[in-house]
Amino acid sequence: MSQEAHETNEPETPHLDFAGTTPYEDYVKADVLTHLQHTLSDDPGEMVFLVTTQVMELWFTVVVHEWETAAHALREDRVPVAIDALKRSVRELEALNASWKPLGQLTPAQFNSYRSALGEGSGFQSAMYRRMEFLLGDKSASMLVPHRGAPRVHAELEKALHEPSLYDEVLRLLARRGYAIPEEVLKRDVSQRYEPSDAVEAAWTAVYSGDAGDEVARLGEAMTDVAELVWRWRNDHLVATRRAMGSKTGTGGSAGVAWLEKRARKNVFPELWTARSYV
Repeated sequence: MSQEAHETNEPETPHLDFAGTTPYEDYVKADVLTHLQHTLSDDPGEMVFLVTTQVMELWFTVVVHEWETAAHALREDRVPVAIDALKRSVRELEALNASWKPLGQLTPAQFNSYRSALGEGSGFQSAMYRRMEFLLGDKSASMLVPHRGAPRVHAELEKALHEPSLYDEVLRLLARRGYAIPEEVLKRDVSQRYEPSDAVEAAWTAVYSGDAGDEVARLGEAMTDVAELVWRWRNDHLVATRRAMGSKTGTGGSAGVAWLEKRARKNVFPELWTARSYV
């Protein structure tokens, strides 16, 4: 083969010369992301704690986007679109939960080496995680208080507080499909925490007693997948915290493990679980 023919068969060299930053940088903003790490201690382990926490915040953002997409689709009776968004969020929740791996085996000594750098900082102060909780139906106006000093964040949370949760939209869909959802559930104050209902449990029992391939049943299973992974997230958080600090008071003055244990006992979308006993 001639040298000319050989050169013709060589793969093209990627375009390397750009007038400004690379198109990849323009899209991903990698330079911004990789310069957001400002550790406050001399401990080399703080870096993984900080980066892992930042990664969690990014996953919270994606999950909120998916659940808001699903809620909007349900309002418009586009159930397949909602199910697709929920299924994507399941894969994202799996990745989010895996974020505990780098932190899950911290010893008390390792955590204490940079814990003081957190000051009064605590994960429960995360605004994006709070939006996730609001979408799950766990509403509380008091949780806006820590964010009064950040007007944009506070406004976004206040808007989320007064909007129907993802579960509210599912129950409204069930009502439109002929299931007996009480008026007091459909017209409840959505800024309040959702409370379980025997009538909603009966509606899910009816859903699961019918055709397993029914669109509403498939929606219920997608919601259950979400609920299970949220429960696993809470339990992984509990275990990691218990391992790193035992029963000491948490950062930010929280009750630490005791508060996380209470959270871990709560079912997400409760009637989706209890109805199974009656099918």
